[in-house]
Amino acid sequence: MKNVKGMKKKMEERVRVAGIIKINGGYAFMHRKNVIKRKDYQEYYTFPGGGLEKGETPEEGVIREIKEEFGITIKPIKKLYEMKSEKFNQKEIFFLCEYIEGEFGTGDGPEFNNDPKYIDSGKYLPEIIKESEIKNLLLLPTEIKEKFVEDLENGKIN
Repeated sequence: MKNVKGMKKKMEERVRVAGIIKINGGYAFMHRKNVIKRKDYQEYYTFPGGGLEKGETPEEGVIREIKEEFGITIKPIKKLYEMKSEKFNQKEIFFLCEYIEGEFGTGDGPEFNNDPKYIDSGKYLPEIIKESEIKNLLLLPTEIKEKFVEDLENGKIN
């Protein structure tokens, strides 16, 4: 996009929020399978979350996204990690969250409702993974996975 003087105008940075939720003896992740739009990974796990909506705080966004994806109510406890992705022109904020209530796996967000926008995104499968198995997952983004596993091993997250 160019402005009137012909110089490139920087696209507005997207903000993605994600939750790290201890629940039922493990942690909640989104298992992604048969992902057509990614040539590098067709199957992987990810920290649940999504983009902020206009006027929403990061805490409000993570509450909404987790409700949409998992069907549960959570409370953000603290920000654990933040990273910038030049590739996707976004900032990602990862919150440690407390499970409050709801039946895990009952999310009704657009990724579960045959929204055409998600046709190449594959299947979204909510899963609870035991803490001891997290280090063996292909969990994206890998730099956050590494910090998370290290913090779990060092007792910084309980």
